Amino acid sequence: MIAIIDYDAGNLKSVEKAFRFLGQACVVTRDYGELRRADKVVLPGVGSFGEAMSQLKKYELHKMIGEIVEERVPFLGICLGLQLLFAGSEESGGVEGLGILPGDILRIPSAEGLKIPHIGWNSLTLTGHGRLFRNLCTDQKTGPYVYFVHSYYLTASDRHIVTASTEYGVTIDASVERDQVFACQFHPEKSGAAGLKILENFAGLQHGF
Repeated sequence: MIAIIDYDAGNLKSVEKAFRFLGQACVVTRDYGELRRADKVVLPGVGSFGEAMSQLKKYELHKMIGEIVEERVPFLGICLGLQLLFAGSEESGGVEGLGILPGDILRIPSAEGLKIPHIGWNSLTLTGHGRLFRNLCTDQKTGPYVYFVHSYYLTASDRHIVTASTEYGVTIDASVERDQVFACQFHPEKSGAAGLKILENFAGLQHGF
């Protein structure tokens, strides 16, 4: 069972729909028992960093996420869910994130001809070791195209955790992986066949490996 964390942050149904399309049993929940029994857990999200952390704390989900990660249950953050895994964000100064991964969440710098928020399709440059990208058919020149909606981006402190990047005025660390924690700045559930393959790879992961 895949549990999708419900903390009133939006974008839950599209993630659920994508997993169900893949034939995966899933539930959208904030119930402690359901989340602890799940084989995999997903933290989606759209909106502001500060409000999202407030909601996670309101339902005491921040504590549960820490427990899930410690027990090496496969965990996937999507979009804002990626950003929340880090210590903080320029979007909400003084608000502490989950602090699970090392890095900085920065605002995409303004530049002539560059629209912010970044909304649209970009190609990924893959490092070659990301488990989410296994057996992904891509154009050898451009890599997979995926869909982004964001104004803030990750620059990871530990370069070893970066599995994919893209360019949008700056280099964006678009996907990271450490142990059983995975995260994507883009929306795999909105990224067509490539995104579905990424979610399928996540669903196929085993606890503790």
